[in-house]
Amino acid sequence: MKSTPSRETHDRPESVHELFPALYRELKRLARLRLSGGGRHTLLDTSALINEAYLRMQRDGGVALRDREHFLAYAATTMRSIVIDFVRRRSADRRGGLAEHVTLDTRSAAQLGAQDDEILAVHEALQSLQQVDPKLVQLVELRYFGGLSDAEVGAVMGVTDRTVRRHWERARLLLADLLGR
Repeated sequence: MKSTPSRETHDRPESVHELFPALYRELKRLARLRLSGGGRHTLLDTSALINEAYLRMQRDGGVALRDREHFLAYAATTMRSIVIDFVRRRSADRRGGLAEHVTLDTRSAAQLGAQDDEILAVHEALQSLQQVDPKLVQLVELRYFGGLSDAEVGAVMGVTDRTVRRHWERARLLLADLLGR
């Protein structure tokens, strides 16, 4: 006689190990979105970003994930962190590192670093925004980095999608100001 899973087992939070394979396609889409503006000079590809995210999320271990949206929010934050770390390492390498030094013309040097500088500027603006309103940073991570819809963001944050849209506009204006645009 087969035993049916108890309600207690069914209601327990899911782990990264359980959710990652089920949401792999969604994660691939998120990773593709995060890397789409990188151009030819981006050495981090979609698969590498997803694999690194999985390793970091597994390493964090004890995170209890309530549902799909919570998992995607966690994955988005992890991917953002990976991209920032990658850009910082690449930027450090560009400024010296162990690479062979070659003379570049001004235009080539600007093309290589422009994307990295933009990513770091956005990261620094988000850090500044964190001091003003941490909820807005969470919203940006969920909506922009996580690719969640307004309704999904609202479910994660416990607000209506109308509130999400209103706060999104506020976050965009504050970030534009912090970026000097």
